[in-house]
Amino acid sequence: METYHVPVMLDESIELLDIRPGGTYVDVTFGGGGHSRGILERLSDGGRLFAFDQDRDARRNLPDDPRLVFVESNFRFMRGWLRCHGVERVDGILADLGVSSHHFDTRERGFSFRFDAPLDMRMSQEGETAADLVNTESREELARILRDYGELDVPHRAAACIVRSREQHPLRTIDELVACVAPVTPRGAESKFLSKLFQALRIEVNGEMEALRMMLEQSERVLRPGGRLVVIAYHSLEDRTVKNFMRSGRFDGLPEKDFYGRVRSCWQVLTRKALTPSAGEVERNPRSRSAKLRAAVRLDGK
Repeated sequence: METYHVPVMLDESIELLDIRPGGTYVDVTFGGGGHSRGILERLSDGGRLFAFDQDRDARRNLPDDPRLVFVESNFRFMRGWLRCHGVERVDGILADLGVSSHHFDTRERGFSFRFDAPLDMRMSQEGETAADLVNTESREELARILRDYGELDVPHRAAACIVRSREQHPLRTIDELVACVAPVTPRGAESKFLSKLFQALRIEVNGEMEALRMMLEQSERVLRPGGRLVVIAYHSLEDRTVKNFMRSGRFDGLPEKDFYGRVRSCWQVLTRKALTPSAGEVERNPRSRSAKLRAAVRLDGK
């Protein structure tokens, strides 16, 4: 399991879930199963855990536990799948967003610029690839993706490089993409630039921001009053979305108020500031360094 993905802030996230032994919980990002195992350890025989993962590779990490129901699906469909299993309300939802170590370290999945491989980046191994994206989207749309999801300083110039290169031949591999943006890659900051570029394409290929918003909206209906929502994010776009939603119930962060000026929200924030990994955890698992954990409780009568 740990070679697949090391669970980030395991103790902190499990504590914030405030697990009831006989409760029903959801891990929407099963991955290596680390967080799920932490939940199962605290459940009684009457407890249940629904674990979601759209990557079929995650099945290899499933424990033999009758309390666990695995759903091979994107968590954007969380509520529908729970209702298929006869579940309307749960006691807690945990999301460890981003990409697993398995994805980054498996060459043929095409998530990392450390390897030359097909330009893939699909988490579900289905649908359009990153190669399809860079070879078909307009220059303007590519620039928007690189700006909004990668926060690149030169999105239009990078998009222009991609379009010029694909006019000569389709971009099919990681090395071809890295080479085509070389003219606008800052010398001495190559890794940072390429990380942002790959993040932007990955988010678009997998529809990550839309899926996150859908899951958060569904959590309002799925969590019982007193239930906990715990989310670990890895970049500012995710974290800002989660923070705004937990504070106001809206993604723009602007709270809805009643006639008397009181904020109308079904959430009480449990983490005034995002929690971050300890120095010891970052040393053991450097990929945890950008993680931010936020939690909120679903209020009654909202």
